[in-house]
Order: sequence, then C-alpha cells, then structure tokens
Amino acid sequence: MLGIRRKRKKIRPAPPATRRALLKIGDRTVEISLRANPRAHRYIVKVDPTTGEVSVTAPSSRSLNQALDFAKKERNWIAGMLANVPLPVELTLGAPLMFRGVVHVLRRGDPLAAGHRTGLTAMGPVSIDRDAPRPTIRVTGQPEHAARRVRDWLKAEARRRIMERVAEYSEILGVQAKRVTIRDTTSRWGSCSSARFLSFSWRLVMAPPHVLDYVVAHEVAHLRELNHEPRFWRLVEEIVPHMKRSQAWLEEHGATLHRYAPRTRPA
Repeated sequence: MLGIRRKRKKIRPAPPATRRALLKIGDRTVEISLRANPRAHRYIVKVDPTTGEVSVTAPSSRSLNQALDFAKKERNWIAGMLANVPLPVELTLGAPLMFRGVVHVLRRGDPLAAGHRTGLTAMGPVSIDRDAPRPTIRVTGQPEHAARRVRDWLKAEARRRIMERVAEYSEILGVQAKRVTIRDTTSRWGSCSSARFLSFSWRLVMAPPHVLDYVVAHEVAHLRELNHEPRFWRLVEEIVPHMKRSQAWLEEHGATLHRYAPRTRPA
C-alpha cells in the first residue's frame, strides 16, 4: 500500500530581532542598533549618554526597516545628543587619566629606577609618581601594553578600595553581603539585589574618594533597607554625611568617567 506523500510546508526563518545599520549624520557615519520589542507601541530612538551608542526600538522585527527611516528623521536630535557625549580617551602614554578625582598624565616608567624612587606608591608595572611636577602615573614595559596594564591596575585598585569600604560599612550596620562583584556597567554605579549580591563599577576609583564611599555606603545600606524610603536615606547619611555633595558630583561629572578606556566607541 502506497502512502500519501504530503507536501511539506516551508518554514521561513523569523526576521532577526536586532540589526545593525549605518546612518550619515553631518560629516560622520554612526552605527545604529535596530532592535525589536513587542512591548513597544511606537518607535523609540535613544543615545547612550556615556558611550554614544545609538539605538532605535521598533514594535516588531518586521518593522526594522521603518525604524531606520525613523532614525533618519531624528538626525538633528541624534547629532545634538552625540555632541554631549564625552570624547573617548584611550589609555596610551601621554594621555590624561582621572584617578581618585585628580587628572594624571600617563608616562613611561623605568623599572630599574622604580625601586629607587621614593615618590612611587607601589612597586609594579603601574605606579603613581609623587615626585613628578604634575600628577603622573608611570607605566613600565612596551608602550603597546600600556592600556591593558593601566586598565588592570585600575580594576585592582577599585576592587581593593571598594572591598575595604564594604567591610567597614557592613560592620557599622551589622549586615553582610553574600557576594560582591566589580564590573564595567554603563547604567548604574552600584546595585544591591534581593539575594544580597552587591555590584559596583570599577570606574568609581577614578572619582574623588568621597564619591566611591557614598556609592558603597548606598548599596550596603540596601542590605538593611531594600528601598528608597526616608528611613533608608537617613541610614546612608549617618554613614557618609557628605551624601549630597557626592550625589551632585556624580550628576555633573559621572559621565566623564566613561570617556577613559571606553567600553564601546561610537562608529
């Protein structure tokens, strides 16, 4: 008995939910992320104030072409937003770098002379030269390795200082975090989850010390009060009386911390 062969229906692959496109804005070409979100009821264009990444959200993956057309109509607005994004600074020798609220200059260091220089804060590939006429960070080794060495040093310094403050403020409040992670986030300087996990941006080490202290105190206080009620703010201010000054600094200068060793660069 012969079976009846049924014609198989071709399954078309679903359109991609994210796509990249190039958009001419003035005298530059900018890469744009086109994203589909079924919960969106209209087209939404955004410019990340720290990285300059441009994205357009569309209601569906089938309308991504229209999303690009929408971005073209918003060229002037996008250009205005990009003009406010801090220019990126690569960690090369001769470049400026903010560390603990002070702008230093990166200079090549002499590993043989490092041990004889009393102004250096620590032995190693990256050190602060306090004998220099202006704030200076010395980097030994080949110039092409400077960026990686400085970035690793900054992250190590951030971890050390943040962990010290977490321990100090946790003891004051009688709380304990289950885990502390150091990351490179663009939207938050710190966070506390309901699982008692704390997370911080390593870029806080570039800000003035009182700013790092405030952010750590803020998140450690959430281990007691996982909210932003008046009782929470009173708790934070008891630990760091300079709370408002630190908040004001982040509001005015926080975005500039992302210009150094940028996570991503506008096309």
